[in-house]
Amino acid sequence: MTAKIEYGFDHLDTTGDGRLGEHDHIQMGKRAATGLGHAPGSPEEGRIVAAYTAIWNDLHRPHLPAGQEDIDKATFVASSKTLAQDPDAADAVLGALARTYLSIADVDGSGDVSAEEFAVFLRSHFPGLNPNDIDKAFTYLDRDGSGRLSAEEFVAAVVEYWSSADINAPGNWWMGQPIYER
Repeated sequence: MTAKIEYGFDHLDTTGDGRLGEHDHIQMGKRAATGLGHAPGSPEEGRIVAAYTAIWNDLHRPHLPAGQEDIDKATFVASSKTLAQDPDAADAVLGALARTYLSIADVDGSGDVSAEEFAVFLRSHFPGLNPNDIDKAFTYLDRDGSGRLSAEEFVAAVVEYWSSADINAPGNWWMGQPIYER
């Protein structure tokens, strides 16, 4: 579990400084907007950046000590691992995060995510992921084999990735081939 959370942190840390802060979330939002084809400064980019900034302000910032503006990897891993001990908290916290991601990834507004939408979202959210891994990930996450990730499948993937200690959980494929299989 530690390895996958550390791997996730490394992809979220856009500056590579070993700390996750609001600036990283702004960059993730801009990167996602660009990957989804939205022009810099456009209302669509603004909506996506605002969604990522809200993730920082609602999910991470409230847990920082007074005066601290970012979180280091060790603290991020430790706090993320506590969610594995509290499934209700994981569903509440990570479910909200996943629904925000879903609102960004679901470009056509259908309520679910196609393989193409998933690939575009993941490539923009986590640059450097192997395209073959993204395709395989979609197959694992599409639990009903419909060719689309339902809202439930999408949310379950995010919750499982960040909080499940079960090495067989499909959500471990959220960022491609699980790190422990590499």
